[in-house]
Amino acid sequence: MRKLFIRLALAILILFVVPSLVAIGWWMTQPHDDNWRMADWSSSGVLPARPTVDDAAIYVLAARTGGLKGALSLHSWLVLKKPGAASYDRYDVVGWGTPVRKNAYDYDGRWYSNTPVIVGEIHGEQAAALIPHIEKTIDTYPYAKPGNYVIWPGPNSNSFVAHVLRANPQTGMMLPSNAVGRDFPTEGRLLSIDDDWKNLRLTLFGYLGVAAGTSSEFEIQFMGLVAGFDIRNPGLKVPGFGTLSL
Repeated sequence: MRKLFIRLALAILILFVVPSLVAIGWWMTQPHDDNWRMADWSSSGVLPARPTVDDAAIYVLAARTGGLKGALSLHSWLVLKKPGAASYDRYDVVGWGTPVRKNAYDYDGRWYSNTPVIVGEIHGEQAAALIPHIEKTIDTYPYAKPGNYVIWPGPNSNSFVAHVLRANPQTGMMLPSNAVGRDFPTEGRLLSIDDDWKNLRLTLFGYLGVAAGTSSEFEIQFMGLVAGFDIRNPGLKVPGFGTLSL
């Protein structure tokens, strides 16, 4: 029993603690704003300022969050462009007031001065067909009342975006492994299997978990952090850093 405990502690140290400390050390050497009043929230230019009116589009964006949290996690959000519309709609979850916000920030705005990246995007007829379903999922998000937001292990901003993507698997998108909170079981199920049986997730309310399948590949989740590997696009999933390509 003692040997088992020692091996388990060693595995946690190697897989989660050491990489997290390295990520924190790296983050402290990077220029970043911790004060939201001083931070730059302006448009980053990642998305076209004038989208094509006839085109429909779905984007998932993410950027490092503020403070020490930025060493280990991203903040993610959804951007929808309806066919015929001349502008975007942005959906976030935040930690004050009513969690779900629409167009509270520039569609591709920096988050605590950190420039976002596009996690995934869909255009054309597929996007036009999916947008009504995504909007319905947003409208029925189960943690949309004031006080529902929990920064860790969730439900937080990443839990919201992950919930929308899981409810609409046709998007084929999944948040990066360093989006802490994405594995919180917003649907209330500790064990879930995709309808096509291609992915399995087992979680203890976001504190501990395992995921395996064609989208997750293989992941071990510990206290919101994720370690694992990607076979199709060879890479290691490292806490704080996301997937490091091999």
